[in-house]
Amino acid sequence: MFKTRLLSGIVLVILAIILIVTGGDVLLFSTYIISCIGMFELYRIFKIEKSLLAYFSYAVLLVFYCSLRWQFLDDKMLLFMGYMIMLMFVYVLSYPKYRAKQLMASFFGLFYVGVMLSYVYQIRTLNNGLYLAFLIFLCSWGCDTCAYCVGILIGKHKMAPKLSPKKSIEGAVGGVVGAALLTALYCTILRQQMGTDVKEICILSAIAAVAGLISMVGDLCASAIKRNYDIKDYGHLIPGHGGILDRFDSMIITAPIIYYLSYYFLT
Repeated sequence: MFKTRLLSGIVLVILAIILIVTGGDVLLFSTYIISCIGMFELYRIFKIEKSLLAYFSYAVLLVFYCSLRWQFLDDKMLLFMGYMIMLMFVYVLSYPKYRAKQLMASFFGLFYVGVMLSYVYQIRTLNNGLYLAFLIFLCSWGCDTCAYCVGILIGKHKMAPKLSPKKSIEGAVGGVVGAALLTALYCTILRQQMGTDVKEICILSAIAAVAGLISMVGDLCASAIKRNYDIKDYGHLIPGHGGILDRFDSMIITAPIIYYLSYYFLT
């Protein structure tokens, strides 16, 4: 199992590097496909993965991604309002086929997975987007690794004993500090390519610390949903890791945080 997990992890890293470096339509389309798979995994919990509620969600997400590429929607809120109205039509006209929680799950899935993962592509379009995009992986996966190592070494106080007994407060602090230090090292090494000064490196390190902290919330949120519905993994797409949501749970919430903090403090 460990070898399988390690091999899958290596393949994921290689694919991530290829997609980020390539960028453009390849990254956009790939992110859309990954988002749809993640939504499918989440919808399967609520038994709507092949329902009209889900099909509307996949279609609206496609329109949203196309609007990111071709900028034909000035007010994207209009799209989501229309989406909500469509869901209501389906809910009412097919009553009592769907439960209220299924209606809310379809809306939640679109935003939680589809829209938030789109920021991987949106970060890539920023100035220095090539380098900033890698911070998503550095903050989420780097924070997770550092938190695990520190937790094993000195972890004593449980952070969320009922939800994740193995996670400690010491590990969480180690993860946040680790994400900041890894980012500082990363930006220092690529200082010339990124054109960053010491002040900007400090800002990026602070952003990484915030993103690292929030990435743990994303991880725990995905775990909480699994515990609520008594499932071990969201899927089996990635050997040794589970599904898209099992591997990218922390990235989902990290990507928009890095995007907005970078946009407001560095542009």
